Amino acid sequence: MSEGSEKEIGNVALGGRLRHARRLHKMTLRSVAAKISCSESMLSKIETGRVAPSLQMLARLAEVLGTSIAALFNEEQRMTVTVYQQGERQVMGLGSKRDHADYTVLERLIPYADGRLLNANLHVVPPGGGSNGTLSHPGEEVGFVIEGFVELIVDGKPLLLGAGSSFFFSSELPHSYRNIGTSIARIVWCNSPPY
Repeated sequence: MSEGSEKEIGNVALGGRLRHARRLHKMTLRSVAAKISCSESMLSKIETGRVAPSLQMLARLAEVLGTSIAALFNEEQRMTVTVYQQGERQVMGLGSKRDHADYTVLERLIPYADGRLLNANLHVVPPGGGSNGTLSHPGEEVGFVIEGFVELIVDGKPLLLGAGSSFFFSSELPHSYRNIGTSIARIVWCNSPPY
């Protein structure tokens, strides 16, 4: 999962996909920025790859642009069986690399394709990092904490989860998470339908 990995979706690729989706919907920077409560300047920096959005901002962008976070990982090929060896998974960094606590990495566990019923990622969350806000969307979620300590808040109720803990909830309930430990947390996280 090196910074220069060929499989990594860099900020430029992510920004290009967001810009393409915005243009397909014939929306201006100003109108999208207003809908997601950020400045045009910030949105421009995201679209040009100079800044990576937080998970919460990426979720708002995906919703406004009529797409999903999973679609932003879109891989061109569609295979009946996919195997990713260690270091081969496509990754996306969310948040600011300068503020390491806000920089969460999602590693794709399954390739994205239109019509797929499931999305699965490995969330690699530094101490203090997490969703950086509350999310809510259609579907269901299930997860398993591989390592670390995470506070998952679902519908206002905090849940403390350590290695070996699993969870399930309706995605429509407001939810957020953050690493409350002193080391990296790794969580296998699945959504249906893809989000």
